[in-house]
Amino acid sequence: MLERADGRRVLLAPTSRTAEYVAGIYHFDEVRTGPVSVRRRDGVWDVAAGSLILCFTVGRRGMLGYALRTIPRRLARRQLWAAVADVPARLMAGVRTRGSSRPGCRQWYAAGDLWPIVAANASFDGIDLGPLSPVVPPVRFGFGSAPARPALVRVLSTVERAGPGKAVGP
Repeated sequence: MLERADGRRVLLAPTSRTAEYVAGIYHFDEVRTGPVSVRRRDGVWDVAAGSLILCFTVGRRGMLGYALRTIPRRLARRQLWAAVADVPARLMAGVRTRGSSRPGCRQWYAAGDLWPIVAANASFDGIDLGPLSPVVPPVRFGFGSAPARPALVRVLSTVERAGPGKAVGP
């Protein structure tokens, strides 16, 4: 998922099935499918998704990253945990751990680790995306954004959809 400087939201997905699922949860102006690859070596990540080429370096895990690693996965899957975690998450502009981006679809997230991104080079559609900088304004795919300070965050995402005749709210 990326949001261009002009505000256009683009989904880059490896298959049409993945594209259909993700676009049914989040809002996009454009959906593209094509090969997606990720390679990691010694703190450097190389990502290619269609015309997005990204290479970034992560720094040392901080205290928050270490704290997030202690949360048991079983607890992280619970809506109650998302509600509790949403309080401190709101201290970061745009970050939310629970909400809804489409009617009949409720989501909650749990961060399980965090590393700062200390260097990055990226291009999209052959255009250099410029130097590493804060995520400002927050992206608009769904109900929340990424932290303003660039970071690699391991996220457990849960999506609940309403069945026939059932309503799901945030």
